[in-house]
Amino acid sequence: MLGGPFYSVVLGRKDSLVSRADRVEGHLPRPNNTVSLLIALFAQRGFSAQELVALSGAHTVGFAHCKEFAGRMGLEASGKVDPTVNPRYADGIKKACADYAHRPTIAVFNDLMTPNKFDNMYFQNILRGLGLLASDQALASDPRTRPFVQLYAANQTAFFNDFVRAIEKLSVYGVKIGRFGEVRRRCDQFNSVKT
Repeated sequence: MLGGPFYSVVLGRKDSLVSRADRVEGHLPRPNNTVSLLIALFAQRGFSAQELVALSGAHTVGFAHCKEFAGRMGLEASGKVDPTVNPRYADGIKKACADYAHRPTIAVFNDLMTPNKFDNMYFQNILRGLGLLASDQALASDPRTRPFVQLYAANQTAFFNDFVRAIEKLSVYGVKIGRFGEVRRRCDQFNSVKT
């Protein structure tokens, strides 16, 4: 629907019988992670730096709440803007998020150029200092990830092909087997409540 690539989705994946917010920290990337932390987090799960960059391209759609990037865009008391951010972009973000402290649901598109299209504009944006999240912008400057950012910015087909391989690999990571987990009838709730 958004113009991105097609990929296979394996049906019948078992979901966990436990879902706790306190188990998330340290297992998912954060918007202010360094590239070294991101690479280490992905490597622990068998993913390469290139796969990390390809999967980050999913940020070509979606949005982030202002609190996730307020510090780097000059929205906090210091007023300092991250020097890797395009100054005009930072000014626009400051206006869009001006009242975020009182309205925490205010959000901004990850990709300001083509927010409703799955394409390689995300990569072109971060090369221009238009990365919304610190973790995204950092991919453009680290020598371990920059070559992939440049490749995907210049070649949408390469991005799509690598994204498909990485997302299919991610979709089967940590699949539960046997009596562990369940195939849910509704994805937002357990099949039965256990006491």
